[in-house]
Amino acid sequence: MTKRNDQHAFPITEAALRWLEIILTKRFDHTWHLSRVDTVLCLHLVGSEGSIFFDTLCEGFTQPHSEQPCTYWDAELDGWLSVLGESLPAPGVPQLLSPLIEKLGSGHVIHYDILGLVYWMLARVEEIGRTDLDEHGRFPASSSHALKHDYLDRPVVDEWLHVLGQVILLQWPGLELMQHRFEMCVSHDVDQLSLYAFKPWLTIARMMSGHLIKRRDLKAFLTAPYVKIATRKELMASDPYNTFDWLMDVSEANGLRSAFYFICGRTQPSKDADYELEHPVMRHLLKLIHSRGHEIGLHPSYDTLKDPYALKQEADRLRRVCFEEEIEQEEWGGRMHYLRWKQPKTLRAWADAGMSYDSTLGYADHAGFRCGTCHEYPAYDAERQEQLVLKLRPLIAMECSVMDTAYMGLGFGQEAKEEFQKLKERCQRVDGCFSLLWHNSSFETKGANSLYKQIIARKIND
Repeated sequence: MTKRNDQHAFPITEAALRWLEIILTKRFDHTWHLSRVDTVLCLHLVGSEGSIFFDTLCEGFTQPHSEQPCTYWDAELDGWLSVLGESLPAPGVPQLLSPLIEKLGSGHVIHYDILGLVYWMLARVEEIGRTDLDEHGRFPASSSHALKHDYLDRPVVDEWLHVLGQVILLQWPGLELMQHRFEMCVSHDVDQLSLYAFKPWLTIARMMSGHLIKRRDLKAFLTAPYVKIATRKELMASDPYNTFDWLMDVSEANGLRSAFYFICGRTQPSKDADYELEHPVMRHLLKLIHSRGHEIGLHPSYDTLKDPYALKQEADRLRRVCFEEEIEQEEWGGRMHYLRWKQPKTLRAWADAGMSYDSTLGYADHAGFRCGTCHEYPAYDAERQEQLVLKLRPLIAMECSVMDTAYMGLGFGQEAKEEFQKLKERCQRVDGCFSLLWHNSSFETKGANSLYKQIIARKIND
């Protein structure tokens, strides 16, 4: 049973309407005005006649729980185009009127609260104040409405905005809507910079014992002390976790730019990195990444979830070291360690740290569309009812989520490839961004390199 938090509702206020207008402008272009009259929401194109009305507003879209009903709408049966060619999930209601969209005088009426859905999903209202969390304090996919109703693998917000776009063109013929292009964003959380270099000798001895006695791997047995001793100013080529050049090579071969997110603090030593940002090896790597045109970002340490000031300190530390190495970037972003997130506290922490964007919002236990979209959008704090100077780039898939037995457990074979391919193709269909996280330390398993190269290729091979 989902634990409900009925202490607060997060209504769609005037501030939220202004934020939704910005969402619409970023999606469609043009200037929009939203107004509410009793139980009807009106969408106006500024400078034009007529309106689009939403007359079935859903109270559940202001509430932080996952007990909403859900139904499906066959768009093509009603004469509309479904961008995925499938019936659309309609969270929040047990059934829909038919026809769902009608001409009304000089306007059109839509009998489903599309913009309420956008608000609920993008502002992550569902997650505010939740206590049904996992062992890392994360709101899991298993508690979400999307997984419970089998649409987590659907960009449901993008699907419904595609329908709204069709109504807009019918309402205002000749209007040109913004055309978006499919993108891929590949990023790498650097939880461990080196398998051996920064570990104490006692740990190295234990690892060597395991290599020799348990796995009978003489090469790994000899590599461990060599890497530990030889790593001084740069990572060794023989270090299993030194995949940085290879990752950049693969990205460049596909016209992509990798983002590498580094841990810059130690709030929970057992879960945080064993490297220091100021170490000569790190400085060399930062300069290498920057010189090749790739991105450097922040991976806040484990307990910054509870300590926004510590997050800001770590962001400042990253910028300071980069400044010392004459590294300049137009924007600074990153992702929370372990995908730990508390809505909307973590939003405010990133904004207060002066960061440009965050790319945490995907689930650890299941790949998919946590925010219902694969498009970047401006953050909104539903608790304080204010837009933040922060962009959100939803995470669609993390390699661990798909492959690890603790999560989806699809391994490194055909099943995993098909899951990545499905999500990537759905991002393509809605002209969004397929955001993929693959740790630099996740290439020890046989087949990982080949699978990764196939996933980020322009087209996944059969």
